[in-house]
Amino acid sequence: MGLKTILRELLWFISGSTNNKELQKKKVYIWDQNADKKYLQSRNLDYEEGDLGPIYGFQWRHFGDTYRGIHHKYEGGIDQLQYVIDMIKNEPTSRRIILNSWNPCDIDKMSLPPCHVMVQFYIDGEYIDAQLYQRSGDMFLGVPFNIVSYSLLLHIIGKLTNYIPRYLHHVLGDAHIYKSHEKVVKEQLQRVPMKSPDLIVSNISDINHIDEDDFIISNYESYQQLKVDMIV
Repeated sequence: MGLKTILRELLWFISGSTNNKELQKKKVYIWDQNADKKYLQSRNLDYEEGDLGPIYGFQWRHFGDTYRGIHHKYEGGIDQLQYVIDMIKNEPTSRRIILNSWNPCDIDKMSLPPCHVMVQFYIDGEYIDAQLYQRSGDMFLGVPFNIVSYSLLLHIIGKLTNYIPRYLHHVLGDAHIYKSHEKVVKEQLQRVPMKSPDLIVSNISDINHIDEDDFIISNYESYQQLKVDMIV
C-alpha cells in the first residue's frame, strides 16, 4: 500500500478541502478522473476542473452548509469531526458517536457519491473501536486503501482523546471484483501475508494541525506492487 498517498488523502479530508488541485500539489492523483471537466459535465456539474463538489471533507467539517465551490471560505454547517472528538471526551459511553458522509441533499452536487458512508466510534474501557459501513467496495483496489485510511483515522481520534486504538470493523454493502482485475486478484491470492508493520503516531493535540510527518511506519515488508486500472 502507498502510505503517503493514503495519508495525504485522509489529511485532505480532515482539512475539509474538496479541491483536487491541492492533492495534485502533493503528487496524489487518485481523484483526477472524477475531477476532470468532461467527467464533471457528465454528472451535470458546472464546476471548474478540480472542484469535486461537497464530498467527504465538506461533509466531515461543514455538514448542512450550502456548497459554494472550492474558493469559498466555509464557516457554517456541523463540524462532525470535532463533534466526534467532543463526544468521546465528554460522553464516551454514547451510542451516537457517528461521522456520516452520506448527505442526500448534496448527492447530486458531488462528483462521486460517498462509497465509505459512515463510521461509528465506540469506547470500551481504555480502548477505542470503530465500525465503518461502506455501501460499495472494489475489493482489490479500493477496500485495502479504505482499511488503511480508517485505521489511521482511528489512531488519530485515539491520540486526540487519549484512548488506545483496538478494532476496526468493516461492513460492506456491495463487495465486488471487476472482471478486468481478475487475473491480478488470483495472483494476489497466492501470496502469503507478511508480518504486520508498526505504526508510530506523534503526540498530536489538535485535529486542525496534523502533518504527515507525525506518522511513521516501521518494519514494513511487501511483495512487488500489483497494478490495475481504477474503474470509474
